[in-house]
Amino acid sequence: MNAQSQDLKAQLIETDQEFHELAVKHHELEDRLQQLTAKTYLSEPEQVEETNLKKRKLQLKDRMEDIIRRRRDQEQQ
Repeated sequence: MNAQSQDLKAQLIETDQEFHELAVKHHELEDRLQQLTAKTYLSEPEQVEETNLKKRKLQLKDRMEDIIRRRRDQEQQ
């Protein structure tokens, strides 16, 4: 991600409530995934949780990218 994208992301975190909430939740999911990946062995429920966390995290990231794309389009008009 280039500096301009990082700047826009930082701006959206400060000014867009939905983006801020998505970013916070994305970070929480990332923290939990790191906890799971630090383990040597995952139980079956933990494996299911890991898969679900990855899917949810990707959904959040996609939504955040949609917001970024929409903001860029607005700025170009």
